[in-house]
Amino acid sequence: MVRLAIYPGSFDPPTLGHMDIIERASRMFEELIVAVGANNEKDPFLDPVARVAALRECTQHIKNVKIEPFSGLLVEFAKRHDCRILVRGMRAVSDFEYEFRVASANRRLAPEVETIFLTTRDEYSFLASSVVREIASLGGDYEQFVPGPVAEKIRAKMAKLP
Repeated sequence: MVRLAIYPGSFDPPTLGHMDIIERASRMFEELIVAVGANNEKDPFLDPVARVAALRECTQHIKNVKIEPFSGLLVEFAKRHDCRILVRGMRAVSDFEYEFRVASANRRLAPEVETIFLTTRDEYSFLASSVVREIASLGGDYEQFVPGPVAEKIRAKMAKLP
């Protein structure tokens, strides 16, 4: 049996913190699917196609990682892939309450699917996609917080704004 895990998120935009979790999780599992979902509570900064493309570029050197878009319930996506492990990243204690609620709901929906948490490295504990979006929208230096392919997508988006 292949040890498969799914690392889900909106990744809007993908950050160096996301890449840290992807790289570490890829060493723990034979296969890792990075599932790029739409967050219904947010207006997207980068469209899903750009996020998937950027993540594919960022992970092309990691042979056991696949990037896939998804919509709907995460546990249904996991079932379709015969996956029983979800990986979630946590930056700080403040993330715990939300992640605990989501993991508990997923467990009720699909008891066979487990959630594991990886804490980010200290240097990324403050880093969130929302921080990158705000810095970029205010003309700040966001490039230090994202991989090169993501910076290119953000630059292209910002160039189209009035």
